[in-house]
Amino acid sequence: MSTSTTTNTANGDLREGELPPVEAEQLAAVLLATDRPARPSALSVSATFGWRAMLKIKHVPEQLFDVTAFPIMMTLMFTYLFGGALAGSTSEYLQFLLPGIMVMSVIMTTMYTGVAVNTDIEKGVFDRFRTLPIWRPAPMVGYLLGDAARYTMASVVILVVGLIMGFRPEGGALGVLAGIVLLVAFSFAFSWIWTMFGLLLRSEKSVMGVSMMVLFPMTFLSNILVEPETMPGWLQAFVDVNPVAHLVAAVRDLMAGTWNGSEITWTLVSGGVLIAVFGTLTMRIYNRK
Repeated sequence: MSTSTTTNTANGDLREGELPPVEAEQLAAVLLATDRPARPSALSVSATFGWRAMLKIKHVPEQLFDVTAFPIMMTLMFTYLFGGALAGSTSEYLQFLLPGIMVMSVIMTTMYTGVAVNTDIEKGVFDRFRTLPIWRPAPMVGYLLGDAARYTMASVVILVVGLIMGFRPEGGALGVLAGIVLLVAFSFAFSWIWTMFGLLLRSEKSVMGVSMMVLFPMTFLSNILVEPETMPGWLQAFVDVNPVAHLVAAVRDLMAGTWNGSEITWTLVSGGVLIAVFGTLTMRIYNRK
């Protein structure tokens, strides 16, 4: 105490708590003795935020219900409910249905990306993210990377259930793997829509409500449950331009052992357009919010 008082007395121009020039120089020398850490790369930061999304699941495992219990319920329900009526045999219908149910379950899960974004905004977490010296889109990309792991999990769960029920993909392991990769890639692009809504809307219930209004017609008015040829002409016209229908056709053909170039290209192009449009809008809203 006496030393501090003497110092302050000897340096009458110092404010309370301010270090004398000599001590300030010594402290600066210590702090500047090492090089400043390099700024993390965009990939590193995005992976870190993706890992954060996975840690949320670790602490709240109930979040996995939508990628485990829900897909199993959908597969069993639609197979045994419509199999006999539409195909005359549940096992025969399963060969047609399972790739479509896989797409439906994963696409329906994408809306939770927007819900997670909206929840973090309400809690004030995004205010902290915006102050960090990192690549600005990293938090958004991290959400989507974490959800991509969830999409993969849902696809594997449905595949295992289907194999137990009698599903036999003629495309083998390669065709199944290619179908899942294509599905996860498109779902990653599709999730940017809900990320944008997560930033725009004021509550997670609003995000879920808007998401369901879009997802239900896109999934049910498609080729997931029945062939489009059985539909009225006006509905076939909608199915022909529905990106989910093209995704289902591509995944179904890959698992059946056919590499349908036109459907795969259509799916990849539509996914690229989704990222270009909604990814740009999302980041513009994020930077201005």
